[in-house]
Parts: sequence; structure tokens; C-alpha cells
Amino acid sequence: MLKEERHRTILNEVSLHNRVLLTDIANKLAVSIDTVRRDVKELDAKNRLRKVHGGAISLGFSDFNPSRNNIYALEQKTDIAKKAITLLKEDSAILIDGGTTCLELARLIPVAFRITCFTLSLPVAFELLHKPNVETIFIGGNLSKAAQIAMGPHTINKLSEIKVDYAFIGTGYVDATYGLTEFDWDIVQTKKAVIKASKKAILLSISEKLNSQHRYKTCGITEIDTMVTELDPQHALLAAFRNQNLKLM
Repeated sequence: MLKEERHRTILNEVSLHNRVLLTDIANKLAVSIDTVRRDVKELDAKNRLRKVHGGAISLGFSDFNPSRNNIYALEQKTDIAKKAITLLKEDSAILIDGGTTCLELARLIPVAFRITCFTLSLPVAFELLHKPNVETIFIGGNLSKAAQIAMGPHTINKLSEIKVDYAFIGTGYVDATYGLTEFDWDIVQTKKAVIKASKKAILLSISEKLNSQHRYKTCGITEIDTMVTELDPQHALLAAFRNQNLKLM
């Protein structure tokens, strides 16, 4: 495979999943980890992604940019956020997870809307500061420089003390049979606590992530109350999910 083809594949995987491991990319491309490491280093030097220990992250995921010109599939994520906004009720309490789709949800909350919002995402918290009627409560903890979210034991403990009406969450991978998965064990433990802290968990996911999975399981698909994608609920790609006990939007 030519280097240009490898670079395209790496950039697509990073953009889609926000974060990737060098080992995963090496397996996908059937090349050595050293080759992928050199490719990622070169792409980092060209400011196409950000190299981190053992992997890479997308610029849209790691850099809080008001222009949003570095967010992958922005149009689809905006469509998802518009659907999710219709679930909000004034004077309720919600929790917004990290990630670019959840950030789009925060952006679209109407300025006059009264709501209490917990979040462990720094970009989401900053976005909500511009909403005078949103009471924003940031859940602290060990800050992930890559994901810009609080995580770890302190965060999980604080999450155990609340019960919100809805938690809006993202995921790296989602499969109709296996459920939600990630490659980061600490992220999984934090997401488990987010789901447990909510009466209903709402998954926001672009359709490209459907039918994919990784090593660590966040939850089964039936632990999600509603899944919101940019697709029509009757779309063929959602057929396997329609057989599960969850709502589709």
C-alpha cells in the first residue's frame, strides 16, 4: 500500500473514532507499528492530527475551536444534535458527555432555555457559559488532555451522587449485538458511571460508527434508552437496532 493510501486510511479512522491506537491501525493496514508510527509522526508535523502516546487523536476532538472547521462530519453531527434537542424539557436536569457531537448539542441549547446541566467536558462547560439560563455544574477529576474531559475515581464518585433525567453520551464504537465499546479502560469506567447517574441514557452517534466494536465494553445496547443518528429511523442500516429494546431517532 502506498504511503498516501495509508495516510488517507489513518486520517479517516482518526476522524471517525476521534482517537485510535497505533496497533489497531497497523493491523488494519497489515503493516508494522513502526511504519504507522512514522506515518502518524508525519501527519502530526503537517497538522493533520495530533500524535499521542501509543496512538493519535483528531484535531477536532482535541482542539476547542469556535469556528468548528476541523470537526469531522459536522453536518451529520448537527442533524443529530437538532433531533436530540427536542428531548429537552425546561427545568429538568441533564448530563452532557464529552465529544464533538455532544458539543454540538450544547451549542444548540436555546439561550432562553432554563435547564440544569452537569458535564465532565471542558469544551461543553465553556460553551454553556454563554447560556445565561443554563445552570452549569462541572464534574471535576483527573483531566484527560486528549479528550478534554474529567475522568477517574473522583469523577466516578461525584457521578454516583447525582441522578439526572437524561444523560447524552457519545461512543467510539457501537454494535447492535455487542453494545457500546471503547479502547480506553478509564473512559469506559467513567461512561458506565455517567449511564448509572441518569434515568435515561441517550446515545448520539453518526451512522459510520454503527456495527463496530472494540476491546472494552461500556454497556449493552439495551441499557441505552434512545439512539440518535442522522439517519431516518427506518433506514436499512438501523435494521438490527430496531430489533433491540431502544428508541430510534
